[in-house]
Amino acid sequence: MRQLILENQLIKNGLIKLTGKDYKYLRQVLRAKVGDMIEVRLKDQTLWGSTLVSIDDKAKCVTLQLCNEINSENTVTRGVKASEIQNENSCDYYLFQFIPKPQKFEMIVRQASECGVKKIIPVIGEYSDKSSIKALQSSKQERLERIIKEARQQSGSPVDTQVSEPLTIEEAIAFWKESSEGKENLAFVLSERNDFSESLRQCLDKKEKIKSVCVAVGSEGGISPEEIEILRKNGLFHAIHFDVNILRCETAALYGMAAIQTAINEKS
Repeated sequence: MRQLILENQLIKNGLIKLTGKDYKYLRQVLRAKVGDMIEVRLKDQTLWGSTLVSIDDKAKCVTLQLCNEINSENTVTRGVKASEIQNENSCDYYLFQFIPKPQKFEMIVRQASECGVKKIIPVIGEYSDKSSIKALQSSKQERLERIIKEARQQSGSPVDTQVSEPLTIEEAIAFWKESSEGKENLAFVLSERNDFSESLRQCLDKKEKIKSVCVAVGSEGGISPEEIEILRKNGLFHAIHFDVNILRCETAALYGMAAIQTAINEKS
């Protein structure tokens, strides 16, 4: 665990009492002990160092003391800590994910959260199965929020990833235009075919600064040519084709986002 995500816990005199799933995670999964240092991210997304000051296994409660400095000697974090991976110059990333089967969508949400995607927009596409659309529309937001929380705790992501309600392609384009208005932005749609494909490097070189990026990825079967054309013409999306094997939709989302993030980080 890189960080512990705290949501609605009450802070009193710098102390935080944790019960329920947070208690179980610290005690049974991490086997945390009194004196351990834990990096916690509060609801306002600020990152704090804390010390585990008491454990009451009978009441199933642990108490953390917030502090200003992080002592790395006794931290329960292994390897790189969340405080070491802050990137204030990074841009906002959005993922337009054409709706796949529910299990695959949950995997995509987990991976996108680890990659620091700001918002995931499920898009109702031509190749999206009707039962998958219905399942996502009726799915419990609580489950997706739990997946995001676990992914952020393991990855240390400072980004508060959110999942929107399913949108049609027209609604998704309107959302992107509103979200990126006035910003230095770029939008890409991943294409299995090389038709109308543009160079990722050339697209990036045309922008001096990039503050907002959107990546559209297809469901099982990809994105229809008509939908790609709608994204290109109405949403100003650049079609890009990676010269690799045909990827599953859950692999394509991770591969595409990682490739674009790497290219942008190298540019800056």
